[in-house]
Amino acid sequence: MAFITASWNPLGDAFYRKTDLYEMSWSLRDGLRDSLVAAAPYGGPIALLREPQRRSPSSRPQLEIYSASGGTVASFPWKSGPVVQLGWTVSDELLCIQEDGTVLIYDLFGSFKRHFSMGQEVVQSQVMEAKVFHSPYGTGIAIVTSSSRFTLATNIDDLKLRRLPEVPGLQGKPSCWVVLTQDRQTKVLLSNGPELFILDNTSCTVVCPPGLSPQDGNIVHMSVSFSYKYLALLTDSGHLWTGLSTLQEKLSDVDTKKTMAPKQMLWCRRPKSQQPSVVLMWDRLLLVVGVCNETIQYPSNFTSEHVQIHFRYPIEDPCVLVGEMDGVRIISSSNQELLQEVPLVCQDIFKIASMAPGALLLEAHREYEKSSQKADEYLREIKEQSMLGEAVRQCVEAAGHEYDTNTQKSLMRAASFGKCFLTDFSPDQFVTTCRELRVLNAVRDSSVGLPLTHTQFKQLTLQVLIDRLVYRQFYPLAIEVCRYLKIPDYQGVSRVLKHWASCKVQQKDLTDDAIARAVCMKVGDSPGVSYSDIAAKAYECGRAELAIKLLDFEARSGEQVPLLLKMKRSQLALSKAVESGDTDLVYTVVSYLKNEMNRGDFFMTLRNQPVALSLYRQFCKLQEQETLKDLYNQDDDHQELANYYVTASYREKRLEGRLSLLQSAVDEYNKAKNEFAVKTTEDEMRLLRFQRKLDDEKGAGLLGLSLQVTMETLLSLGLHKQAEQLYKDFRVPDKRYWWLKLKSLAEKEEWDELEKFSKSKKSPIGYLAFVEVCIKCNNKYEAKKYVSKVTPEQKVKAHLAVGDLEGAADAAIERRNEAEIGAVLSRCSASNSLVIERLNRARAAIAKK
Repeated sequence: MAFITASWNPLGDAFYRKTDLYEMSWSLRDGLRDSLVAAAPYGGPIALLREPQRRSPSSRPQLEIYSASGGTVASFPWKSGPVVQLGWTVSDELLCIQEDGTVLIYDLFGSFKRHFSMGQEVVQSQVMEAKVFHSPYGTGIAIVTSSSRFTLATNIDDLKLRRLPEVPGLQGKPSCWVVLTQDRQTKVLLSNGPELFILDNTSCTVVCPPGLSPQDGNIVHMSVSFSYKYLALLTDSGHLWTGLSTLQEKLSDVDTKKTMAPKQMLWCRRPKSQQPSVVLMWDRLLLVVGVCNETIQYPSNFTSEHVQIHFRYPIEDPCVLVGEMDGVRIISSSNQELLQEVPLVCQDIFKIASMAPGALLLEAHREYEKSSQKADEYLREIKEQSMLGEAVRQCVEAAGHEYDTNTQKSLMRAASFGKCFLTDFSPDQFVTTCRELRVLNAVRDSSVGLPLTHTQFKQLTLQVLIDRLVYRQFYPLAIEVCRYLKIPDYQGVSRVLKHWASCKVQQKDLTDDAIARAVCMKVGDSPGVSYSDIAAKAYECGRAELAIKLLDFEARSGEQVPLLLKMKRSQLALSKAVESGDTDLVYTVVSYLKNEMNRGDFFMTLRNQPVALSLYRQFCKLQEQETLKDLYNQDDDHQELANYYVTASYREKRLEGRLSLLQSAVDEYNKAKNEFAVKTTEDEMRLLRFQRKLDDEKGAGLLGLSLQVTMETLLSLGLHKQAEQLYKDFRVPDKRYWWLKLKSLAEKEEWDELEKFSKSKKSPIGYLAFVEVCIKCNNKYEAKKYVSKVTPEQKVKAHLAVGDLEGAADAAIERRNEAEIGAVLSRCSASNSLVIERLNRARAAIAKK
């Protein structure tokens, strides 16, 4: 424990420590001198631009991107304008802000993504200073120009530039300024000599921090904490004022004894800490300044005073400070360290002579490993206080805050040892911490270069960590992490594989076949991975053939077709749509092709796909009749073209137009050698002419009616001669004509004409029809006239139809038909006893035989 606390420095009631993160693997000839440096928080990458103001075309500055451990990620000569500031977005994209207000955005590997301007006014007045900040809206940029005007963009992904009001009396750039985010509002706090101003969207307000007087001097440096909650102001007399960023409360006022302005000033404060501190850096000195409350008791009363506390770290090489949520990273040309307040639980365990439960449990485990009986004594002491569960919890929590793996192991082993003596202790926190530490130790390795603390990891979340591993192309490690932590495939392994495949298709040194095979072998049938998305990426990279090969692995045709259409592979898209069996998808492709191709090529394409052609014809029948005609003409389909003319004739109102269309249909049927259709269509034309003639002569309104309806109408109008002419001209079957005339005469109650008609010649429909039609028209008298003419097989039915039971019985007995006898019996009532008796005797006689 003494070794662990050797590097601790007291600051009031708290302790601070510097933890070695990396021996930097980069090789910087001149160190960090004369360089513009930007490092992303949460152990992010480092960007370095040497001599950013160099303007010689023959010797351009070099922009270099490194991992947090100093591993080279990208390096390229800077060919654009002079750079004022570098910064990183929340998604690890590099922002390069130029003097003319242009912001260039590069990815982690130095590939240019896009650019935007901070406004035309900025181009004319030049950017003097710029800051990149993070707010609830995303990554923002604030600039001040040579005309002393501020321009702000709170989210570069949804760019909305805001020009802030003028500051009274400000000439050139302010002595110092910061961006504040309060209550979802972004403001600028700036100093002009001893005065402080707050700029918002509409106003410029003078503010005065409590406890800071003009006699303290001009404000030369200011810093806001990682959470935007605290503010530090440094005057040229060396006074450091700290308080809330709302400027409503003062925390401390410290005399640093330094009149020279520091190069950097940052807050160093872990979450939930009650000991805020500020880190100031000069060329050869790092000063940590904090405040603690010390109560002094006097005989008469109590009083409290602020005691200023600070400690110093000497610096050998030029350094860069990077603010983190729980400390400050110190980056030099040779190494990288993390300065942070020692977490309270670590203080309790490792402080010399600590009697905290966790400290006793750690000591008990050490004695147990030595096979010493003192282990039992320590355990008894913890148990007597009923603090064994608390001791295990402290050891587990402290292990999460430690960077050294040996210290982690000691603490976790002690926790495991103490857990053995508990019966109702939940192992969840222990197991979770073990897994998280394994992941953190893996990503902290210098080959990966993500020096995350446990606190940062919890804030960042596991999903974002996996995203960052994927973004850095550490695919095997990302997959191992997903599998180790048992993350569902669609959130873990599949997502990693999808990103890997998207990068794989961009490798120019491999053939299309090799990449397609590699992707298929790795991705396989992984859930949540769409081959169409990978193919789309390949197409964006100009590898159309590779995209087609990858689409062959896509099981869902609905995902294949849109990309094929985008790639102008219409024939293949149509084939895939047809193979899918999805008619909606086929219609989508056909509709797209129709708009993109000329009519001839479009029809020729459809001819090679019978299913698509058939579906398009169905569509045209309902929506585009003229297109259907062109389609049949293109295919020389005379039969369907004739059918089209026939259908079109029914929509034509004028007789001449209808006859013309029907004549066209006859011509096409002749070409198709369909003699039946020719004859039928010619008959239709004759019927139309006949109907027009009668309409003109009689006003019968027959035009457009069918042959049968025309004859029915003529008979109902009493135009029997004309009806008979149709019957002969169109060779209407005798049975149909007799039925039509029978019904017509009966409905008109022309009984004499009906009787004459029945005697005109032998009825082709028999005479039972006459009986039934007369009965239907409620004329039993007329019906009886035809009963005698009915054939013997239908006599019983005829007699029953007219209600003649005796006649029906006679006919049934005469025919000796048991079924007919049964039918007559079923119609008899009790009053027909004689008929029933006769029928029963006849049935019995038939049964005996």
